[in-house]
This record gives sequence, C-alpha cells and structure tokens, in this order.
Amino acid sequence: MRLTQPPLQLLAGGTPATTTPAGHLEGLTLRLYYPQARQWRLYWANASQGVLTSPVSIGEFKDGRGEFYDQETFNGKIVLVRHRFSGITPKSYHFEQAFSADRGQTWEANWIADVTRTSDEPIAPSLSAEDRNPDFDFNIGHWDMEVKRFTNPLSGNSKWTDWKGTGEVAPVWNGRGSVAEFELDGPTGHLQGVGLRLYNPEAKQWTISWANSRDGAIGVPIVGEFKDGRGDFIDVEEFNGRQIFVRNAFSKITPDSCYFEQAFSGDNGRTWEPNWLMTFKRRRLLGGFLHSVSRWL
Repeated sequence: MRLTQPPLQLLAGGTPATTTPAGHLEGLTLRLYYPQARQWRLYWANASQGVLTSPVSIGEFKDGRGEFYDQETFNGKIVLVRHRFSGITPKSYHFEQAFSADRGQTWEANWIADVTRTSDEPIAPSLSAEDRNPDFDFNIGHWDMEVKRFTNPLSGNSKWTDWKGTGEVAPVWNGRGSVAEFELDGPTGHLQGVGLRLYNPEAKQWTISWANSRDGAIGVPIVGEFKDGRGDFIDVEEFNGRQIFVRNAFSKITPDSCYFEQAFSGDNGRTWEPNWLMTFKRRRLLGGFLHSVSRWL
C-alpha cells in the first residue's frame, strides 16, 4: 500500500461498455492528475483480463483538446500510441486512438468513439454482474479506520505512529472490481490514497494497484487470492534502491470489520517486517443503520 502525502492526487474514471461485431466489451479508465507536472496519467483495463495495461498514457488538455501518448510493442514492433479527446461539449465528446510506426510522422486511427452523456447524475454502483467474484464484497461500504504506521521500514531505526481516518470502497464493472479511497490524519499530516482491485477470471487472481501521490502514478500491482477467509497478495518492487518483497493481507473479516496488514521482506521472503496495520470498522448512519453491501444490490 502506498498512502503518501500531498501534492494531492485527483481521481476520475470511467467504465465504458459497448457492443461490437465481435461481442460485448467492457472497459475501465483510471485517470490520475499530478499537479506538479500539470499532466494526467491514463490507465486502461478490460473486464476479460482484469488487469491495468502498461505503459501508462501521459498528456494534458490545451485549448479544449486532450492529447496523451505512450510507446508500446504491437505485433513485435515498437509503435507510438496517441489518445485524443476533442469536440468537447457539456453533453458529448469525441475520442480517438491512433498508432504510429514511423516515429509520429503519420498516424493510423484504430478506435474512434463518439460519446454522448445519458444522464447528469453519476451511475449508481451495483453488484449485478452474474460472472463476478465476490471475494472483496466484505470491504464495500464506508469505513472508520485506525492505522498503525511503521516509520522508516527495514532501517532498524523505526517506530510505530498512530493514524485515524475514513475510507470508501465502491464496486466497478457491476462488482467485477472495486475502487478504494482513503483519507488519514496522523503525526506528520494528512494522507490520501486510492486503490483499484481488479479480478482476472482466467488466472483466478486479483490485482491491487495503489496510486502514489508523489508522482500521480500507479505503483507495481500486487497479486493474490482469497482462501479460507483470508486474502494474501505479494509483489516484488524497489524500495530505497533495493528489490524487496511486499505482502498485503486481509484477515479477521466480519460483516462490520476487517483487518489489513502490509509487510516488507528484504531477504526474499524468509522474514517479514510489518509496517502498516489497519483496522476497518463499518461507519454507521444516523439512526444506527449500516452502510452495507445491500446498498448496491
């Protein structure tokens, strides 16, 4: 998990669905703004794979037009990829994806979409997908959170600090994934974080991607699964110039609470040092009613 201090990161997203000659497609866009660079980062995913694509597309809006670029491998060849938003009105916009195999001299459009607003209200989240995996349903809702954070992990010179805050977890893709947003306050200030959980039905695994507010970027996805009421996730990433193992675990799951632990290992998983302990307690509405999964059914 990466909950870091400002500059603040702004989150926007979309979950487009469309029908094509090849069948039904569902996608998701995660858009993160980095104020220091004045740039947006666009991440894409589709429901059939349940993972964020790489690399990220980076760009900005100017004079009512947004252009975003990345470099990818396509059919064994390196190509430039351009995403363009134009013709923007309060009710519609035009989107185009194009590839260039000649270093941007010419562009071939391969995905064109004219998008029309169907409602001024946000789409209500739901858990209606019949083929979804319900592993993370327990975490959907509004939460009070108590956190113990270990300063300077793997340094031999660390201490625990106490933080408190709130969290909101909402489903996307009708329950095939979820977005978690957290805000915490503690000894060194205010922290914000965003996590995207997506399920890969072919691999039968979840990926959790955490946003890093220092550079407005998604970190290394952490991968895992739930078994016997516990979720364990692991990845390998760089920390203070070294490659380390990172483990996230969800446990002690009840209808109104759960427990999260992050731990690092500097010796390839032989020993683990916890550095982030988080207790979720479901928030109560006025009158004592609970925010629960039934809100999205």
